[in-house]
Amino acid sequence: MNMPAHQAPATGPSDTASEHGEASLATLCKAAADGLRLRVLRLLRHDAMDVSELCDVLDVRQPALSHHLKLMSAAGLLDSQRDGNHIFYRRRELPADNPFAALQKALFRASDALVLEQTIENRWQELQQRREANSKDFFRDNIEQFREQQDLIAAPERYAAAVSEALTALSLPSGDCAVEIGPGEGWLLPDLAERFTTVLAVDNAPAMLDAARDHAQEATNIQFVLGDTSHPAVRNAAAELVVMNMVLHHTPDPAHTLKEATAALQSGGTLLITELCEHTQGWARESCGDLWLGFAPEQLDAWAVDSGLTKVASSYLGQRNGFKLQVRLYRAAPQTV
Repeated sequence: MNMPAHQAPATGPSDTASEHGEASLATLCKAAADGLRLRVLRLLRHDAMDVSELCDVLDVRQPALSHHLKLMSAAGLLDSQRDGNHIFYRRRELPADNPFAALQKALFRASDALVLEQTIENRWQELQQRREANSKDFFRDNIEQFREQQDLIAAPERYAAAVSEALTALSLPSGDCAVEIGPGEGWLLPDLAERFTTVLAVDNAPAMLDAARDHAQEATNIQFVLGDTSHPAVRNAAAELVVMNMVLHHTPDPAHTLKEATAALQSGGTLLITELCEHTQGWARESCGDLWLGFAPEQLDAWAVDSGLTKVASSYLGQRNGFKLQVRLYRAAPQTV
């Protein structure tokens, strides 16, 4: 039987799925088809930012920016989370089995390659400097508050066993040097002092360094250094092991800090990092002196590769209040003759 000319064919499930796919693809492309939105993606490359921070850096009024952020969130480019009076945004990675995942990754790569206008770059640097100053002030003035807030995220006793097991599994030779960047209150230092002939404990906050010294006062082979990874004692350490527990999210330039930590290693040396996975709980900035809201594991791996390291192992630990920790081991390339 011939179908009447005026009668349209019935729409089947495959047609509906096709239309939905076309609409999703169009929404994704539209969400990226704007210079301001591309700049937002570029700024959120490694970090979560509050709406007010984005407005300040981009010099855009909040109602106008909120419209763009809403479109980007609907398209799956951004995730948002409210924390008190603040709304934080970070880039959203589509799962690998999503048909548009490859396109999204390409959009992110393209936005990451953008060179920001100098005025935007200057405002971004000013924001980072304010964050760094706030972090230093926090550790200078609020060591007791730090202890209380630390317990809300990841108290050392909740990951100390994992760190100790990782060190034992490495079977590191004794008699060499170890460096701990940011030892906190020194909970790991006695263990390192038993394993190594010389241990450097490095911190840029005098109050934290004093707390670490008090905790490890019985060990006589620990040198306490006021400074950071740029200190000559760190650069010249030629260490078998460098440890950074919950440090990178307090540094203004994590990639550069990781490079400097790598430079402190001897050939074939090991870098151990314990860090927060990415999150959007912005209260950690004011309450714990955090500059970054954690890191994606892939980001840490990429920075490590750029620093000349090879990943050895990794593990993950759930914490209270929705936080997640990652313990990662990297090794410097052995020197070839």
